[in-house]
Amino acid sequence: MKADIVINGATLVTDSAQFQASIAIKDGMILSIGAADAMPEATEVVDASGKYILPGAIDAHVHFRDPGYTHKETWETGTASAAMGGVTTVFEMPNTNPPTGTVEALNLKLKSAEQAYVDFGIYGLLGEENLTELEALIEGGVAGFKCFMGNTFGNLPSPPTGAILEGFEIVAKHGYRIALHAENASIMARRSKKLKEAGRCDPLAHLDARPPVVATEAVSRAAILAEWTGARIHILHVSSGDELRPLREAKARGVDITAETCPHYLLLDERAYTEKKSLIRVNPPVREKTHQDQLWAAVQDGTIDMIATDHAPHSHEEKHKDDIWTTDCGFTGVQTQMPLMLTQVGAGRLALTDYVRMTSLAPAKAFGLYPRKGALLPGSDADLVVIDMERETQVDSAKLKSKGSSTPFHGHAAKGAPVHTLVRGRFVMRDGALVTEAKGHGRNVRRIQQMPTPKPRNVETTTAAIVKKNRR
Repeated sequence: MKADIVINGATLVTDSAQFQASIAIKDGMILSIGAADAMPEATEVVDASGKYILPGAIDAHVHFRDPGYTHKETWETGTASAAMGGVTTVFEMPNTNPPTGTVEALNLKLKSAEQAYVDFGIYGLLGEENLTELEALIEGGVAGFKCFMGNTFGNLPSPPTGAILEGFEIVAKHGYRIALHAENASIMARRSKKLKEAGRCDPLAHLDARPPVVATEAVSRAAILAEWTGARIHILHVSSGDELRPLREAKARGVDITAETCPHYLLLDERAYTEKKSLIRVNPPVREKTHQDQLWAAVQDGTIDMIATDHAPHSHEEKHKDDIWTTDCGFTGVQTQMPLMLTQVGAGRLALTDYVRMTSLAPAKAFGLYPRKGALLPGSDADLVVIDMERETQVDSAKLKSKGSSTPFHGHAAKGAPVHTLVRGRFVMRDGALVTEAKGHGRNVRRIQQMPTPKPRNVETTTAAIVKKNRR
């Protein structure tokens, strides 16, 4: 059998091992792995001597702004940025315009996603006003749901706890994972109002408005609701050490809960508010150094499952203002995650195998894509990134493919970078350059997604069940 591509000379890295081997690709999938002289004849042979091959990163948290905010980002520019960053699959958030809360809005987004360079999943919105749409969204092709417990860009209303519970009850029956922006909306609204009344509009006012308790309370509440309903949940952008206790306790109780953190929480601290000013505004906020240290410990002990980016671009003007309250929240990240984190691998803060576990294996398993994605196995999709651990670069906002290229990491030195990215056996980035002919190659992962069997609980007390009861 003739292969399409054989890559020789690299060290392959999984979540548990590193070994030198060649890898053969055919029809978009890994055909075989082994010694170079055991590989089949191939149409193309690539020499990757001295490099490493990893499963492509799966970023479970991106905002591509399309439809509705295409001056900030589009599916073309966002997925181009992903391809350049070694990311082969993304999960895109619903706070677009219109929000992805109906099948009609989902179809608009799927149309926009036809530009994608990389594979993708789409989150449907879980809100108070669209609970009757959740099952139709599943039928329409979402890969999971997003619930905004706290406010962020788009100002989507935070559902009351009763609506969250009902949403969990509905989704639990189908087994899809619900990603949560876990912050307490009421506390933040009250504190923000008081800070504005006091005349605070400096960058640190944003941090003061969102103390760790807003996240700790929301994580605890979400875990209790998930435990009661049997829903699978994912805690987005863990920013504080305080959230780790309810997260660990929920895992110990058997709650199906996963969690992510982001490079900006691991690499930046409160000094960024002085150095970066309004650019640093993000939800939840970058916090004090003591939280950073606790997050690193949680990365190292496995409490935090994944590294994602919360890629959330805005225009330069929207990110650089004198009033922190009118500055849009978030910044680009999908292209910079890998070089930033590989630098930390080189510094000894985590092993390369741990990096693969957190950026490939864990998200693939959490969202029902393993072993088609997140693995280097015969039969897996040939989603690969070839990296050079010796390559020295510097983050340069001018070189990012994202439309909203403002980044607090501009000027940061990095050692270790992707040089080739392949999605289902096709180069989408080669020798550090985007392969523009690959635009539109990306596919919706729902076609291969296989979540574990649903395990709903307390079904006799769900909202739907009690409405049907007749106790007269």
